[in-house]
Amino acid sequence: MKSPSLRVYAIAYLLFLYAPIILLPIFAFNDSKVVQFPLKGFTFEWFREMTEDAQLGIAVKNSLIIAFSSATLATTLGIFAARASTRFSFPAKGPIMGLIMLPMVLPEIIVAMSLLIVLLSMGVQLSLLTIIMGHVLICTPFAVAILSSAFQSLDKSLEEAAYDLGETPFSTFRLIILPLVLPGIISSFLICFTISIDEFIISNFLGSGEAVLSVYIFGQFRFPAKVPSMLALGTILVLLSIILLTIAEYFRRRGIARTGGKDTGGFL
Repeated sequence: MKSPSLRVYAIAYLLFLYAPIILLPIFAFNDSKVVQFPLKGFTFEWFREMTEDAQLGIAVKNSLIIAFSSATLATTLGIFAARASTRFSFPAKGPIMGLIMLPMVLPEIIVAMSLLIVLLSMGVQLSLLTIIMGHVLICTPFAVAILSSAFQSLDKSLEEAAYDLGETPFSTFRLIILPLVLPGIISSFLICFTISIDEFIISNFLGSGEAVLSVYIFGQFRFPAKVPSMLALGTILVLLSIILLTIAEYFRRRGIARTGGKDTGGFL
């Protein structure tokens, strides 16, 4: 029997969690520069204003470069780490995997400060490259978690059969294992891409004033006249994130079904 109080709590929690996101498109289409009720009318003006912002275009370009690079590197590292952790036994395996996953639970402000101190002490100039390094550190644990599930669901007899037929470890990985875990790889890439696009703290610490989307949005909120166009941009980013996460979840479930594994939960 379901408890009424538990149902009320669940509804209140969901409203508290998603109400701010629901308000984004409402005010993004509102014909007023003041974010308040009652609404004045429907308009696409803020979306038009957003597209005419040259600095925003630079920030979007830089963020796409960072996100694509970070997602590619993190997913590649995740493949190696997940393959090693699920297929082989080696000394200090537990502590090593724990260190890889540590950025997932550490406060990002601590990670950002630590990276900034290390980079400055080494004389490294802050740039888009340093932001990519920070994002790879943050994204890799998510890639490892997703890809470990994909590798664990593989049937080892397929790999052993390939060896019996004369295939080398490299050709077995390329011809047998990689196609089977490809949905997991795509899912990992999309999740890392989304995380990198949304990341603010590390981008702010390691960017040294570089135009990055999350930092740009934060800076624009100092000007009341820019708030409506930023709400329009936020609406697009929320929609993009939902689409990417939905596609990632589709490939994750497809990968599990393809390998005959059991679905223990996902992103959606």
